[in-house]
Amino acid sequence: MQINLANTRLFRGMEPSDIEEMLGCLHAKEHAFQKGEIIFPEGVATEQIGVVLSGRVIIEMGDVWGNNSVLSSIGPGGVFAEAYACVPGEPLMVNVTAAEDTRALLLNIRRVLEPCANVCPRHVRLVRNLLTLCSEKNLQLSRRVLHTGSKSIRKRLLSYFSECIKRTGSYSFDIPYNRQQLADYLSVERSALSNELSLMQRDGLIRYEKNHFDVMEQIETQHL
Repeated sequence: MQINLANTRLFRGMEPSDIEEMLGCLHAKEHAFQKGEIIFPEGVATEQIGVVLSGRVIIEMGDVWGNNSVLSSIGPGGVFAEAYACVPGEPLMVNVTAAEDTRALLLNIRRVLEPCANVCPRHVRLVRNLLTLCSEKNLQLSRRVLHTGSKSIRKRLLSYFSECIKRTGSYSFDIPYNRQQLADYLSVERSALSNELSLMQRDGLIRYEKNHFDVMEQIETQHL
């Protein structure tokens, strides 16, 4: 099921009828991508930003030796490639890839940033929403830096789990990554990550099944 655009952060505060009118002005086009398909490749500039309608998109950074690092995972309603689209001619330093079968709405950034002749309030709100989204993405990258600051895989995991707990308000939560994506996000080897998760479960710190985790409310220092 596709998300209602009126419920997305980019179109927040707009009536469905206003959004429908704006899509033509923004040269919006809906596209379908298969799992594993690269939407925007590294090294290529883009003038489009994407809104995930269904499925999931991951942002990956690779090196010349073929090692990948997942920077973020974007689900329905999320926006991608906005930072690059806002800088004309700037080549992507990342690959934007469909993590599963995905449908996305692509918008021309020039049409977003250049208000119509009447400078209508809905277009002003769109630009304001886009600025807020860009700021939030910068904060997300800052959090990732904090999670990967420790040399210990366990501390990296607990740092990430702490964020999940604060965000959801619960010690029981789902994460948007599979094992490989979580390993890439935390910049560790998948086998080492899986081993550490098993040890943490053995020590009674967590319980998990696939991407669902239950974390102890109290963790003693000797387990860190």
